[in-house]
Amino acid sequence: MEVELAEVRDFLAGHAPFDALPAAELAALPRRCTIRYARRGSVVLDVGDRGDGLYVVRSGAVDVRDETAELVDRVGTGEAFGMSSLLEHRPARHRCTAVEDTLLLVLEPAAFDELAQAHPDFATFFAATHHERLSRAIGNLQRATSGSTALGTRVSDLVDRDPVTTTPATSVRDAAATMSDAGVSCVLVVEHLALVGIVTDRDLRNRVLAADLPTVSPVRSVMTPDPVTLPADALAFEALLEMVSRDIHHLPVVDETGRPVGLVTTTDLVRLEDADPVHLAAAIGGQTTLAGVVAQAPRIHAVLGRLVERDVSAADVSRVATALGDAVRRRVVALVEEELGPPPVPYGWVVLGSAARDEEGLTADQDHAIVLAAEPDEAGGAWFAALAERVTATLEQCGWPRCPGEVMATNPEWRLTVAQWRARFADWSREPQPDAVLHTAVFHDMRHLAGDRELTEQVHLASVSTASPRLLGHLSRQALSMRPPLGFFRGFVLERHGEHRDALDIKRPISAVVQLARIHALRSGSAALSTRRRLAAAAASGTIDDDTAADLTDALELMSYLRLHHQAAQARAARTPDNHLRPADLTQRQRRDLRDAFEIVRSAQQRLSSALPPGFE
Repeated sequence: MEVELAEVRDFLAGHAPFDALPAAELAALPRRCTIRYARRGSVVLDVGDRGDGLYVVRSGAVDVRDETAELVDRVGTGEAFGMSSLLEHRPARHRCTAVEDTLLLVLEPAAFDELAQAHPDFATFFAATHHERLSRAIGNLQRATSGSTALGTRVSDLVDRDPVTTTPATSVRDAAATMSDAGVSCVLVVEHLALVGIVTDRDLRNRVLAADLPTVSPVRSVMTPDPVTLPADALAFEALLEMVSRDIHHLPVVDETGRPVGLVTTTDLVRLEDADPVHLAAAIGGQTTLAGVVAQAPRIHAVLGRLVERDVSAADVSRVATALGDAVRRRVVALVEEELGPPPVPYGWVVLGSAARDEEGLTADQDHAIVLAAEPDEAGGAWFAALAERVTATLEQCGWPRCPGEVMATNPEWRLTVAQWRARFADWSREPQPDAVLHTAVFHDMRHLAGDRELTEQVHLASVSTASPRLLGHLSRQALSMRPPLGFFRGFVLERHGEHRDALDIKRPISAVVQLARIHALRSGSAALSTRRRLAAAAASGTIDDDTAADLTDALELMSYLRLHHQAAQARAARTPDNHLRPADLTQRQRRDLRDAFEIVRSAQQRLSSALPPGFE
């Protein structure tokens, strides 16, 4: 008998939340449990039953279905069901059926109540909302990221010498001599101890030698003013992202006063074992033919897969994915422009959707458009049509499918002048029909990629300033329709038939967070693009409270993290990545955290619904 009790104790100790209980209390639990055997197909707990306690599956599996027979969860070894009756002191709302021969441990209600009162974490595990717990889970992911990879190194640890500096009034010749004597490829320009510019080897080639500029000219005439910098406590990963996304090779490091204390280069990062994106971005940028870019593009998935394996956060993986995608897109646009000759009028090539938000993943199609400085003539129109088709076809070869909805520059509807774009946004805001609401959601996420940046900025700002209350109401109604796949009592709502049976579509709740952030950013007048920055801007303006912004940010990270790991596993198995997660493939803690994330999204939707005027619910 004692051996059996010890086996039950050891089993419980291996599963949450029992694993966190004190040893003495854990040892006492087996005597307060009964063992029940359920044959395959038998109903363990039915709708309306009070239940005998907390049911813990020791072996086998139990399906939990709602009153309409919809499958909301499949409970496996170490997981529990029946807690709704215990927590709410009411009859069960679900039918729980053994789907195979199953052995159950049933913890008596009094024992459950005692543990819930004595140990808040135990009660929280089974509670309906778990915002704090999800936040801790995200914190654990982030700690794993910074502690498990070489790119978690602080940039201050990469700085091994004082920066080489000069002044704005120094001649170009003397600055070049300073660089040569110190054996460095750039010099920081400092005035009154403050960093005001940077001069690199590339600047000397392009702005002095190629331009035949006298070498007695002052450095201020060739330097890049107000360069991008990083604080000394920034991570090497952040340096990598800045370099890849901005196509630069030197980053000054500054202290808390803004005084330069060193310099980080791509060479420093290349020495780190995780610097694959730096190599790949350089390889892509160095291609001289479209075929060369197409050959390099498939390497992106492998690089992202390695980052996922190293437990890098979903937010950072997405930023790297977007930066590498930008490297491909930018190089393709430049090479096609070289083929076609100078553009007939200035233009801006823009990316839309997840790429615009710095949130690309392993599955993305093409979403882009063109902003024109002026209406081109017939020949000019043909030039832009050729540019769009050639770029789109090449990106398709690189692995980005064409957009099924034709939201691409190949569609003449999306090659417009600044004035035409402004008028289009105004029309969508004035008459928010279904297509207009869809287009607003897509084109509000617009980011400059190539060409004249000022043209892009004018259009993006117009998309923010023209958003009417009526349009926001329709966008909100769309956000409310993106319900997380969560049942009445936090059970997963799974597909019942077809290829994705017993799976859930994780893209839907992720899209809900994206839409919620977009709405709140528009309400606050923010022009931020990324979902995380939009939530932060909305909280700063008071449009939403800080807790809601933090909870949605955590939920987005958790859902995106699980999706990336799911897609990376599919890619390793030579399968096409998708968005359909099977809860059975997740750990018990992952399923618990995913439920928490869905609950956060659902709560945020409910708060938005209550704030809408009548007629928009």
